[in-house]
Amino acid sequence: MGIADLLEGVAGRGEFGVWLGRLDGIAVLRHDAERTHYAASTMKLPVAIAMMRKVEAGELRLDQPVTVHNDFASAAGGRFGVNPAEDEAPATWTKLGEPVELGWLATEMITNSSNLATDLVLEQTGVEAANAVLAEHGSGASVVRRGIDDAAAQAAGISNLMGPADFAAVLVAVGNDKSPAGDHVRELLAGNTWNGELPALLPAGTRVEHKNGWDSRIRHDGGIIRPADAEPFVVVVCTTSDLPDPEAQQLIAEIAAEAWTHRHDLEAIR
Repeated sequence: MGIADLLEGVAGRGEFGVWLGRLDGIAVLRHDAERTHYAASTMKLPVAIAMMRKVEAGELRLDQPVTVHNDFASAAGGRFGVNPAEDEAPATWTKLGEPVELGWLATEMITNSSNLATDLVLEQTGVEAANAVLAEHGSGASVVRRGIDDAAAQAAGISNLMGPADFAAVLVAVGNDKSPAGDHVRELLAGNTWNGELPALLPAGTRVEHKNGWDSRIRHDGGIIRPADAEPFVVVVCTTSDLPDPEAQQLIAEIAAEAWTHRHDLEAIR
């Protein structure tokens, strides 16, 4: 079943965006790729890139201590904290009140998708620096405006948005960045422990450098897939829908698997 058939099978059940192409940044398939969705944890990738830019500039160090806390400045004014019940990565919470290395927090942010670690890293980089990554590579429609669980900002309409084409553009940039910072970000993405979408139906051992995100009605994943016998390629799928979460995950996995089948000739994809 082709990607077009998979998308036809969920027509009318929500919003589904797909971007597929190689690391030259040229898409071979787009489906509502410019439409933005609530970003969920996909915003953690530009945060990681912003952090590494500041590390390269000497403004931050991966080994610098950051005291773990759960009190942050809201983009709407006032303060907010991360809801521990909605953070599925417990390790950062065990360090409350203790100093940990910034690099450790970044690893928790990407590999385990820790919300608390994300807001701690974002506090170090600043929202503007993370948003600048999207502004540089994307269309301007995708944005990072606030931390995770900033409920007051969300209520005020200050949201993080991500479109498949913009997310793909950031991944293309990461995939082509041969600096130590690029190497570091790719290793973080390859260490992702949440693998129920893009990697799920690929051959065991396939390297997938990806970041996913999920929330109510939201399931996204985008990454660089690196076959041993073909050129690497980028797949991004964003879904905002009424699909049960396992079905949304399965849809993303099947789209990635179909792309894999055509890895030697992506242009033949449909």
